[in-house]
This record gives sequence, C-alpha cells and structure tokens, in this order.
Amino acid sequence: MHKTRDEALEFIFDVNRRLPNTSVVETAIFAQAPHLRSLVKRQGDFLRIGAQTMHYEDQGAFTGEISPVVIQSLGCKYVLLGHSERREFNNETNEDVNLKIQAAFRHNLKPIVCVGESLATRDANQTESFVGNQVTEALQGIPSAQVKELVIAYEPIWAIGTGKTCEPDMANATIAQIRTLIASLYDAVTAESVRILYGGSVKPSNIKAIMAQSDIDGALVGGASLEAKSFLSLVQFHDNV
Repeated sequence: MHKTRDEALEFIFDVNRRLPNTSVVETAIFAQAPHLRSLVKRQGDFLRIGAQTMHYEDQGAFTGEISPVVIQSLGCKYVLLGHSERREFNNETNEDVNLKIQAAFRHNLKPIVCVGESLATRDANQTESFVGNQVTEALQGIPSAQVKELVIAYEPIWAIGTGKTCEPDMANATIAQIRTLIASLYDAVTAESVRILYGGSVKPSNIKAIMAQSDIDGALVGGASLEAKSFLSLVQFHDNV
C-alpha cells in the first residue's frame, strides 16, 4: 500500500524505458487497484502490470473486492494470489487461493501464487510439509497445462520486511522441494515448466546470489522495489553477472 497516483506515475516514467527486454527478464509491478489502468497505459514494451489480489467470483455483493473481470478489462496480465499478508490479515485460505487460480485462468490472467512458512514452522522442521500442503491444496483440480503457466512465489514469512534473509541455498532447497512435489502431483515436464520465485528481503546486494541458485527462477520483491534506482538494479542484475 505505497505511492499516490502521482508518485506511481513518476516511478513508471523513471523505469519503463530502462528495463531489459522480456526475452532476458520478465518484469511486472503489482500495484494498488486504483492505479492499475493509469500504469497499464504507460507500461511500455518491457513492463507488465498486475493486481495485488482479486476475488474468485466475477461479480456480486463483495464490497471492497476487485473482480477478475475488472482486472482483465483494465489490461492487466498478472495477479498476485495468496500473499502472506492476505492470508494473515484477510484470512485467505488454501481453498480461496485455489478458487482464485481457477478464476484467473478463466479470464486469461497469469497467477503468481504465494506460499511460505512462519519462523515457528521453520524452527519445528515442518517447512516441507507446511509449504507442500499449501501447494497441494492450491493446485487441487488445476490441470497440468495451466500449472505449467502459473508462477509460484516462495516467501518465508519470517524473512519478509524483517531484514532477515533466508540464505540462498536454504531458499533453493525449499524451492527444489516444491518442484519435486509438483513432479509427484503431475510429471517432471510440468515441474520444470513452473517458474518459482523467491521473495523475502530481496535487495540489490543479494539478488545475484539468489538468481545463481539452480531452482530459483526469479524474485518477488517488496521494499527494495519502491525506489526507481533500486528497482532497476534488481531487474538489471544480469548485466553484471
């Protein structure tokens, strides 16, 4: 919940002509709902705009929610689903996330599905089972062809905005477990096709180490993406690898 409309427009004008080609890095910004159309109109060739959440129903008496029909009509290509803050503050469940994934595909939106554990779960050595359950329930009834098209973002809750970073090899190990689980639920080809991101105190100083890992395909970034200079450092990391 950052940036007024004017601040958001200033940001997009700062970055939209300085981004790498989508053949190198796919870049998306997930903005507040009131800003979506303004940003879509100014996204340029190499940037796409996504919504931070959506309801699973197309319309109805759901005051304050945003419909997948509306998101698609605004020109958005992506939608973030099941973020830890939505799960914590809005009581979103794995079943809700599953319904939203289905709705996203009905309306040609690419879902980025967030999963991740608390510090207590990590300390109890239950990360694999907890995250595995989130993934399994989120993908319930989703066909392989659609699973290949979605994106999963592993975001350990204890590393979000805390300054505590899940070490790259630790994050990679959990992401590899997610990929192995998807292979068991579907097949190896599906598992390799799914892009899995890491999120949690990602910043310019650690993006290279994160992206060097074998199973990490990208990053879901919060605070470090709010300033144009830092944002560009993140998406241009490949220039210095």
